[in-house]
Amino acid sequence: MPVAQQAPIPVQSPTVPQTSVMPTLLGEGYGVYRARPAAFVISYLVNVLVTVLLIWSGHWFVSHRQEIKQQVVGLVTDVSPYILPVAKDQAGGGGGGGDRDKLQASKGSPPKFAPEQFTPPAVVVRNEAPVLPMDPTVVGPPKIQFPVGPVGDPLSGVLGPPSNGPGFGGGIGSGSGGGVGSGHGPGVGPGQGGGIGGGLYRVGGGVSAPRTIYAPDPDYSEEARKAKFQGTVVLWMIVAPDGRPRDIRIVRSLGMGLDEKALETVRTWRFEPARKDGQPVAVQISVEVSFRLY
Repeated sequence: MPVAQQAPIPVQSPTVPQTSVMPTLLGEGYGVYRARPAAFVISYLVNVLVTVLLIWSGHWFVSHRQEIKQQVVGLVTDVSPYILPVAKDQAGGGGGGGDRDKLQASKGSPPKFAPEQFTPPAVVVRNEAPVLPMDPTVVGPPKIQFPVGPVGDPLSGVLGPPSNGPGFGGGIGSGSGGGVGSGHGPGVGPGQGGGIGGGLYRVGGGVSAPRTIYAPDPDYSEEARKAKFQGTVVLWMIVAPDGRPRDIRIVRSLGMGLDEKALETVRTWRFEPARKDGQPVAVQISVEVSFRLY
């Protein structure tokens, strides 16, 4: 019986089919929706650019660390050790300004003190090419030296952005008068009239005393007249640059209606104002109003 012969089994080729490099990039295996090689190239370039920027910024910060440190130290410098103490033989005072900015004045150091002011200080300079350029100053004792740093209001808590403040009249802050701070005048701080110290001027230290030009005597109260009561009321007040008294307070009282009579009368007084460097300034003084029966 003849043996059935089997068909020869085909010998498989040992050659392994080669696949293309990164088939996804070349669009294989996606069927209808093919990949775009341009997208890969753009993504690769963006990543390279970001990496280069990170390396460059790190190198820049390292190479400029001293300048950055100096700027930060200048911004947070406390000038309280430079504030003049209040004393009878020293002038207090202060000042303020601004440029009607919407933001609060930024923190910094005031410019140098000088006897007179020709150019108010500014954080944001509006006129970068003035006809007659002069260094900005504030009015006060030249012996006081401020820390070197960015210009600004030393009592401000705002580190940025740069701003001259919402005040007016030039200068920096929320006050007026070409100075720095919340006060009024060409000085620094919440006071008035120049200088620094956060208060009003006092007689002495180059500040003349105000002189009364209209000071009528007070009337007696009926209660004190019937009791034949006599004495002196001591008042504390501020004489403004226009010669008018304000913020009057009783320091030593008599009672029996005499305190009220003293207040009513002193409010009508007028003064030749105190002066510093020929300019009228506000000062604080005490006055005595005596009540005597003749």
